[in-house]
Amino acid sequence: MRSVWSRVCRWALIAAAGGLVAAGCQEPPHLSFRRARLAMETASSAGALRYAEPQYHQAEDLLRRGQLEMARQNGRLAPWRDYAVADSLLKQAYNLATEAANSAVRQRGDLHARAQFECNDLRSDLKAWRAALDGSLNLYKAERYWSAADLALRTSEGLIDKREYSAALETAAQGHDALVKLSHVLDEYANDEAQKIHVWRRWVRETVDGSRAAGTNALVVDKAAHKLYLVQAGRMTRVFKCELGYNSARQKFFSGDGATPEGKYHITKKRPNGSKYYKALMLSYPNETDKARFSQNKARGIISRYARIGGLIEIHGDGGQHRDWTDGCVALTNDEMDALMPHVAAGTPVTIVRRSDQWP
Repeated sequence: MRSVWSRVCRWALIAAAGGLVAAGCQEPPHLSFRRARLAMETASSAGALRYAEPQYHQAEDLLRRGQLEMARQNGRLAPWRDYAVADSLLKQAYNLATEAANSAVRQRGDLHARAQFECNDLRSDLKAWRAALDGSLNLYKAERYWSAADLALRTSEGLIDKREYSAALETAAQGHDALVKLSHVLDEYANDEAQKIHVWRRWVRETVDGSRAAGTNALVVDKAAHKLYLVQAGRMTRVFKCELGYNSARQKFFSGDGATPEGKYHITKKRPNGSKYYKALMLSYPNETDKARFSQNKARGIISRYARIGGLIEIHGDGGQHRDWTDGCVALTNDEMDALMPHVAAGTPVTIVRRSDQWP
């Protein structure tokens, strides 16, 4: 009887041990781990570290915790291993990493679309401003702002190609800022013209009236029209196309500013040969008004105290380049200089205005 009871107890113990093994001994969740790690790699490739950083780091933490829990269970005796927590953490890591990847793709797509829109908008604005600038005199400061905006556009487009969308947006914004500054420059320029147009009208009228009264010749340069007019006894008899200083839209302030002066001058010397630019007519710049303006601007700090007023302003040849390129002189083609030279002499009045809206 005792031996039967012993066998029954032994089988009961074996059955109980088997139950423990069945309950506790599980396979490690390798599949969940591999899926979570692959999801993390996908999220990283999608740019989650930049566009979904909080989610990415949460998924990274869950993966690490799941891996540590799996290692901890591996260190236990087989009957007592339980990978349920590790498997749950790894599955959460997978889900969050997948969500981070999807979020990054969405945000990256939105940024790409915004950056592309801003580039297109900047390109359109640049084109419009280019047309406006090409239809006017060269305003050096405005050209600098346009060039800065153009560089911003090209840089932004390059950043888009590199998928640096946030940087592309910032750069495009800098381009738009440059165009805002350009518009301010042109507003100031328009206000300056409005204030001075009556003076230019008077200069032209006085020059024509003086030519008519004395029966002599005079020259009028209209900078905006890029034309030099020959006036004989008060009548316009010939028109020459001309090119000006590279900063032609403004009054000349000092030597090296690239501006063609505006004022009433006269020819001081004819140079039929030996000029750097074919033939030349020396002008009486600076006149007394130029000198007074220069002194006032220095006193006010508008120009450097080291600046010089300059001189050597001419009407000369080597023109025909279809752009404003001189250091402040008026350039004609060599053929036109040949045609002009017989009609002028030392003392011939030369009036230069930025714009003449009434004559000729």
